[in-house]
Amino acid sequence: QVQLVESGGGLVQAGGSLRLSCAASGSIFSLNAMGWYRQAPGKQRELVAATTSGGTTYYADSVKGRFTISRDNAKNTVYLQMNSLKPEDTAVYYCNADISRFLHESMDYWGKGTLVTVSS
Repeated sequence: QVQLVESGGGLVQAGGSLRLSCAASGSIFSLNAMGWYRQAPGKQRELVAATTSGGTTYYADSVKGRFTISRDNAKNTVYLQMNSLKPEDTAVYYCNADISRFLHESMDYWGKGTLVTVSS
C-alpha cells in the first residue's frame, strides 16, 4: 500500500508564503515524476508544478517566479514553496506521484489534499 500525505496548508495574507510538503510512504521501489495540482471552488483541477526523478521541473505560467518545487528522494518527499501568494492561489492543493512498487510497474497516486487560503 502506498500513501501520499500532504501538510503545510493554511490561511495566509496576500504577499505571504507557505511551504507544502508531501511524503510518500509504503512499499516503494522508486518515485518517478511528482507534482502538485490545485482545484479552486467551481474550477477544474490544474497542474501547478511538477518534477521528474532527474530533477527537471515544470511550472504553470500563473505561478512561475513565485512557486518552487523540490524533492528529497531520501525522504520520499516533494515540496512546494509558495511565495508572493495571491488570493487567486486559494485552492485545495493535491500531491500527485508516479510510483513504482516494483520493477517495470508504475501507478499514479494522489494525496487527499491540503487547503490553502489567501486573504486579500
